[in-house]
Amino acid sequence: MIQVESADQFLKQVSGSVAEGERIRLCIQCGSCSGVCPFGLWMEFPPQAIIASLRAGELKPLLDTDSIWLCVSCYACTNVCPAKIPLTPGLLSSVKAEKLMKSSVPTELQDALVNARKYGNTVGESPRKRADWTADFTVEVPILAKTKKPVDVLWYVGDYPSYHARVQQVTRATAKIFKALGVSFGILGPEEQSDGDVFHLAGERGLFELLASKNAKTFEKYEFKEIVTTDPHAYNTFKHEYPKLGYHFPVRHYAQFLHAHLNRLRSLMKNKLEARVAYHDPCGLGRANDNHIYQEPREIIEAIPGAELVEMGHNRTTSICCGGGGGGMWLDGFAWEKAGTRTSEWRILEAVAAGAQILAVACPYETPRFDDAVKSTNHAKDIVVKDIAELVADALQG
Repeated sequence: MIQVESADQFLKQVSGSVAEGERIRLCIQCGSCSGVCPFGLWMEFPPQAIIASLRAGELKPLLDTDSIWLCVSCYACTNVCPAKIPLTPGLLSSVKAEKLMKSSVPTELQDALVNARKYGNTVGESPRKRADWTADFTVEVPILAKTKKPVDVLWYVGDYPSYHARVQQVTRATAKIFKALGVSFGILGPEEQSDGDVFHLAGERGLFELLASKNAKTFEKYEFKEIVTTDPHAYNTFKHEYPKLGYHFPVRHYAQFLHAHLNRLRSLMKNKLEARVAYHDPCGLGRANDNHIYQEPREIIEAIPGAELVEMGHNRTTSICCGGGGGGMWLDGFAWEKAGTRTSEWRILEAVAAGAQILAVACPYETPRFDDAVKSTNHAKDIVVKDIAELVADALQG
């Protein structure tokens, strides 16, 4: 992508380089996109205004503001657009790309970009430590480079599940479930690289392509039937973006995988939960994904003995983003300065209002984000945050 000099050039670039990008010219200025955007109120140029500015030949004012970094790539705008314009992966990511080329990036996100380029992960940890979560763990977790054996499942663990202390609990729970199901699986360990989804949606196409090529070369070294991901973002990028680069691999999110084994899990889950559970629909499994994975996670929760599923006011297509997508995981400070609020806090308040005792999640960004929101909203006594994998692992007998 080359740096553009005019609004017309920008429109032509989006139209020509993004799938369905030409639909940007069909915008009827209805305002649905801006109205549904969680941060639209605080953006100087929400989606509708971006298109209006470009049509008026005004590019400079659009690029002079930094409010585009409030976009968390939640696909809410894309989902409601009557003209079916690819707003999230097309228009908004292209504006971010222009900001990146002008080196106009909040420091938090810039650090994540540098980390991924240097270390292959967003948290800046050594690749050699990527499998450290397996140390002193009761379940054997095969690393493919060591075992050199074919497996049914190549488990793509991901950055946060590998390195973040809270999310490592989810990772271990997932491994316990695989063992209980008798799944033949293996992980890449130090060979694994960040999936690149955040950089694709944040406009850093070059870094995304670099990470994708490294991962694809590693995948091709091993024999497996499918990839199972912990992260909805990894699932989406492997399923939709890697094939555009010529990399094709069968992939499922772990919630899909567990749902396919639900009959077996029902026979294994004996410990009762006895709690009301609200499920947060991750953007990556719902709006951003053409499969719209809404029902499978709910059926897993309902299969857990003693679990009572309750719905929040915003669910499925209207689910409120946790705020971590599209680079938002590294822009909390920036977003707070601009808006003085966090969508993760809105979600906790909704879960409490629904009478939930547990907020169930299925994305590694969400456990730490919602844990923080529980504390900041003073609801630590009312609700806890658990990944679905943790709920299932707790319910397993033995």
